[in-house]
Amino acid sequence: MRSPKARSLVTRFPAVLREARTEKGLSQEELADRAGLHRTYISQVERGVKSPSLRTLEQITDALEIPLWVLMKRLEA
Repeated sequence: MRSPKARSLVTRFPAVLREARTEKGLSQEELADRAGLHRTYISQVERGVKSPSLRTLEQITDALEIPLWVLMKRLEA
């Protein structure tokens, strides 16, 4: 069973990712291409249907040109 804080991180991450992507002016398809992922996977992560692995998070943050710690810091705000 997840702690309340862990649940809140899981539920807030999709919005943080979407916000970071739109700030960069990228579509889901553009982000997916840059990250070497499928567009539907990005869509599923942003909807909260999929939880990305650390390796996938690294691909996504590299594609966004944002350090992973910055994205995680946004979850705390």
